[in-house]
Amino acid sequence: MNTVTLFARLKLRLLAGNLRGDLQRKLGFIFTLVAATCLAAVGFFLMSLLRFAPADVASELAVLAFSVFLIGWMTVPLLVFGLDDTLDPAKLALFPLRTGRLAVGMFTASVTGVWPAAMLIVTFGALVGLASSAGGWLLGVAAVLVQFALCVVASRLITTSLSSALRTRRGRDVLAVAALLVVVLTQLPNLVLNSGFGDPAALLHRMTDVLRWTPPGMLAHAIADGGLAGLAEIVFVALLVAVLAWLWIKALNRALVTPDVSTQAASVRRERGLADRFLPDGPLAAVVTKELKYIRREPRSRVGWFSAAVVTLVLAFSMRNLGVGAGLPILLTSAGALMIALQSGNAFGIDGRSLWMNAVAFGSERGLITDLAGRHLANAMIAVPLLTVVGVAAGLLTGSPGSILPAVLAGWGALGIGLGVGSVTSVVLPYTVPERMNAFTGAAPGQGGVAAASSLGATAGIALLILPFVVPLLFGLYWVCVAAPFYGLLVETLGRRLAAKIGFPRTPELLMAISKPT
Repeated sequence: MNTVTLFARLKLRLLAGNLRGDLQRKLGFIFTLVAATCLAAVGFFLMSLLRFAPADVASELAVLAFSVFLIGWMTVPLLVFGLDDTLDPAKLALFPLRTGRLAVGMFTASVTGVWPAAMLIVTFGALVGLASSAGGWLLGVAAVLVQFALCVVASRLITTSLSSALRTRRGRDVLAVAALLVVVLTQLPNLVLNSGFGDPAALLHRMTDVLRWTPPGMLAHAIADGGLAGLAEIVFVALLVAVLAWLWIKALNRALVTPDVSTQAASVRRERGLADRFLPDGPLAAVVTKELKYIRREPRSRVGWFSAAVVTLVLAFSMRNLGVGAGLPILLTSAGALMIALQSGNAFGIDGRSLWMNAVAFGSERGLITDLAGRHLANAMIAVPLLTVVGVAAGLLTGSPGSILPAVLAGWGALGIGLGVGSVTSVVLPYTVPERMNAFTGAAPGQGGVAAASSLGATAGIALLILPFVVPLLFGLYWVCVAAPFYGLLVETLGRRLAAKIGFPRTPELLMAISKPT
């Protein structure tokens, strides 16, 4: 059995293993399959629509799309490093294979699955949208395959080179900061357009003039050209892919013999927590102290907090000239609050197997209610001041200082609603949070669909419960924001009680769901 067949069968066995798990895992796999199918169908359709655009505009859009595909392949694996075991060379170090054969196997594993197949189908849509001659169709097939190989090899080169750093806390923190900078940079064209500094068509033309000479830009141009120039561009990029593959093998060889610094021991400090100074000793203070330490030490927590603040402020700056009025700061602050609250949609996942100690201490529904109250209080101790700052900044950036107080009150209310809904999803759709992952991993292998379903369920529940004070805001009745914190507190309290009523009888199932091997 050759390496390609072996790794393809291994990857398919991993995927098929999702169908032999529990019901949640099966539903998660089905959800992932449906989502990938929808992406493939919609993406292929949109790319094929380029045929109806003017030739120069279609070519420019294809160049931009191919460049975005490459950037996505280079960045997304970093964000999900650890969910796919084949991304980490350390997981394959004991395979009795030479580095070259291992690289071939890892490449095979990368292209096997529903998401790679979906992206390949989307890329083939450009063939329908751009090819205008027989040469274009022939070169188009080669260009699409070379583009796909370029994306996979570049992705593997980056993840392999950074794999050792991504297993350390410092590396995860650096990745988190870099990801936030990327989010801000993606808003630059939007900021330019909303500020009236540029025409969309002219901006697209200037961007594609530069991207045209990048490897993905050359491949997109080769499909539209369909001649000798296009053939030369494909050959050049294919040679570049070969060079990247050689560099990847070198990086893989080094990664396989480099010690894992993430296994080094860390120092332990004993300190008095903030909750110890203000709360009486007991279960509530213990949970608050534990959660505050998680928030401080976990990269995933820090990314969630900072992402909510940064995205909200960037949107406030970019939308300040849209003429939305005084309701924009309220909307943005509430959105930031919901982004923060969604982190509580799997409240017990971060505890992992150690939750059994909490479960022993529960003893009753009342104990579980207290545990959830401690988690929510710890979140509120950071979220309330942060939302206050976000509300003030959003009001000033949008030129509506009179909306600062309603925005802050609405943000507090939205936070309470999100925490209440998150309590319920935490016991209904729990999933394992993997250890030693980067700041953007959300679930253990095979539970990505469950995590997505939990997030979508929480979002739907929040959207439904937030209607009572969103509808009056649409009619300019901003005075309802005064009642928002009290309404949020009511939803949070009821959500905690409902979660305890559902979760306490199924504590064993809850513990099993968040203790999957990672």
